[in-house]
Amino acid sequence: MTRTDRPTPTPATPAARALDLRGARAPSTGAPEPMRPWLEPSVHWPALTEATRHLDAPVGALHVEALRWNAHEMLRRAAGTPIRIATKSIRVRSVIDALLALPGYRGVLAYTLAEAIWLAERMPQLDDLVVGYPTAATEGIRRLGTDADLARRITIMVDSPEQLDLVDAVLPPDGREEIRVCLELDASWHAPVLGHLGVRRSPVHEPEDAGALAAYVAGRPGFRVVGMMAYEAQVAGVANAPRGRPVDGAVNRWMQARSMPELVERRSRAVAAVRRHAELEFVNGGGTGSLEATAADPSVTELGAGSGILAGHLFDGYAHFTPAPAAAFALDVVRSPSPRHATILGGGWLASGPPAADRLPRIVWPEGLRMLAREGAGEVQTPVTGAGAGGLRAGDRVWLRHAKSGELAEHLNEFALVDGGEVVGTVPTYRGEGRAFL
Repeated sequence: MTRTDRPTPTPATPAARALDLRGARAPSTGAPEPMRPWLEPSVHWPALTEATRHLDAPVGALHVEALRWNAHEMLRRAAGTPIRIATKSIRVRSVIDALLALPGYRGVLAYTLAEAIWLAERMPQLDDLVVGYPTAATEGIRRLGTDADLARRITIMVDSPEQLDLVDAVLPPDGREEIRVCLELDASWHAPVLGHLGVRRSPVHEPEDAGALAAYVAGRPGFRVVGMMAYEAQVAGVANAPRGRPVDGAVNRWMQARSMPELVERRSRAVAAVRRHAELEFVNGGGTGSLEATAADPSVTELGAGSGILAGHLFDGYAHFTPAPAAAFALDVVRSPSPRHATILGGGWLASGPPAADRLPRIVWPEGLRMLAREGAGEVQTPVTGAGAGGLRAGDRVWLRHAKSGELAEHLNEFALVDGGEVVGTVPTYRGEGRAFL
């Protein structure tokens, strides 16, 4: 059964077509190149200020050369293992499209079924979409199960029989398309004495559990196991050299050095157990922070990553790679409440996760500014102090970086593309295209 009311694919804008990431150095397995001179703060941020001076704040900027450098640096770190793009860490279709044009990036890891369907309908060239989290979206399941093209291109995530029951409750197996499923293996480390280290995701932790689930799904009409995923968040998403916290960094490196070998051995056995019941098209693992370690796992066929492209400031705290600050936003100074303070309009764009100072936007220019402990980043105003705060005047620009990568797009309708010291166009975010998926 095939729907006929498919929306017309949205054509790329001239600016989107100009977002070409192919012009950087060819990826290699050697050492990373030194950081470009334009990444020096005293050069980078004043240049962005000058390029975007004509735009009203808040200004979101994507530095094209930095995007290009990050994209190729991630390919170098992946060492030939394909990277599936984690779209939650980008949320800009033009950037996703530009990455897919690079050899080495293949398919996307969407964060909701609604997003996957939307991307599939507007990007006809994209025929390999995996939803990275289980779904309970009735309308999305109905769309997927009644459209042969979507069912061929989209794979949903499962880790329990109840998720299959949800699908069957919407559309019985004899009245829908076959649903492609990916099984998620819990990648957390059950450390001696310390207990659970990692995130709470799948209940499927042991290889025997994975094999049993694969056998169960294989016996359910209307479903087909095509993939496996295991996201090692305690390695990929935990900074091992956080700024100003050397003890935390040492502890995290100790944990990661022991967690990863355990996962490699367990994941290998889990993949073998699942393959006894299913023909796997892919085994996905990793994240921006663990590309090298996961690529070295022989059981993994592809990597899932995206945060290293836009590079939220949480990804500054790793010992083995340093992404370029490709995405940032600028706010205006609007008043000076005292000779030692200035106030910028807006700023309360906090990141998800445990509430802590590292979830605040980081002021990167002018240097020496800091937020007030009692106010932090405010919804409509953010007072700042520190060196130079007293010299700021109404209309001056302050540049900040979001802690996360894709979450910045939830606050902006579009990004200005800055290349060669000038704005070469704008590209809409998901929000700018009228979409907010979570």
